[in-house]
Amino acid sequence: MTSFDPSALLVSRSKTADEGAIIRMSQRARELRANGTDVVSLTLGEPDFDTPVNIQAAATAAMNAGLTHYSPVMGIPELRAALSKKLKAENGLDYSANEICLANGAKQAIANAILSIIEQGDEVIMLAPFWVSYEITVRFAGGTPVVLHSTVEENYKVPAGRIAAAITPKTKLIVLNSPSNPSGAVWSKPELEELAEVIKAHPHLMVLSDEIYEYIIFDGEMSSIGALPGMRERTITINGFSKGFAMTGWRLGYAAAAEPIARAMARMQSAISAGANQFVQRAAIAALEGPRDSVERMRKEYQLRRDMVQGGLNAIAGVRIGNIPATFYAFPDVSALLGKKAGNHVLDTTDAMCDWLLDEHHVATVPGTAFGAPGSIRLSFACSEAEIGKAMARMQTGLGSLI
Repeated sequence: MTSFDPSALLVSRSKTADEGAIIRMSQRARELRANGTDVVSLTLGEPDFDTPVNIQAAATAAMNAGLTHYSPVMGIPELRAALSKKLKAENGLDYSANEICLANGAKQAIANAILSIIEQGDEVIMLAPFWVSYEITVRFAGGTPVVLHSTVEENYKVPAGRIAAAITPKTKLIVLNSPSNPSGAVWSKPELEELAEVIKAHPHLMVLSDEIYEYIIFDGEMSSIGALPGMRERTITINGFSKGFAMTGWRLGYAAAAEPIARAMARMQSAISAGANQFVQRAAIAALEGPRDSVERMRKEYQLRRDMVQGGLNAIAGVRIGNIPATFYAFPDVSALLGKKAGNHVLDTTDAMCDWLLDEHHVATVPGTAFGAPGSIRLSFACSEAEIGKAMARMQTGLGSLI
């Protein structure tokens, strides 16, 4: 009998369709913990808070009422109406319920959008540092990522002039994430206005604006590029419930866009999966319309943790970290430490540095290579203050010992 190797059938996209370094480092941290090692994991971007009880109660009530069946692909009308109201009141975005498409997580909403408008040969401008899934999905669609880098001195925001210079006749989309994972950067309204003028100068150019961290801002204010004059039709706004409402496991995200694009995203989702969970959508209405005291309590706690992390990193010679105005991530530039020795071992990349920090000092971080910025590392401070205190002490000891 001829032997059969199933792996021989795998195509290239199946071998690169994960979050690489993020998954690897979080898995290594779990394995060490399972073996009894006291590891502080700063890898995953997941709130350590439970979902607020009013949201949980709404889901339970919906299940008890029998709302456990298929829902419309675009989402239940009641939630889309609530989101239309929310977007108008909180973001200045004027989208009807027919222009809002629910998805099984914001990641699926992003995929729906990119797969609906990007095809072979299209260029997509990626503003590094960026969340790894953007690049993966663009490549899935046949698009070509055009990576523009920024520095800690630029607050990890690529200037509009540099973006304008990178646009070609093939450029179809710019991916914007504000507040940003991994840097925490927030684009101000004047900065967005400058970017909007660049976009409007090109007849076939749009922006995908991922705003999922909008409720975790410490300094400055949230602005939506789609609310600016002339940008409504050119913007696909992505958001969801996982971060601000601590609902990561509930898997509910959404996109708002001009109706033809919203309908195309719904068709894409229908072909790949189905409508989002119905009782979760009922819980999401409770999240939008209920009290926000839990959301604000979490934000304040993240701010205290931000201050701890920022202060701890600033105390390490060779580490450069600016202000972190939002999210629960720090993205220090450690390039000045690369090439230094830990004993006889040279830490010549951030991948090597993160492995060494985990193996020798039991702190799990993520190398910047996962985010298009190989000179930096990402730390998630969505964990307790006690854990952050241990992590900062261990990093100060470890990185301070490099020669």
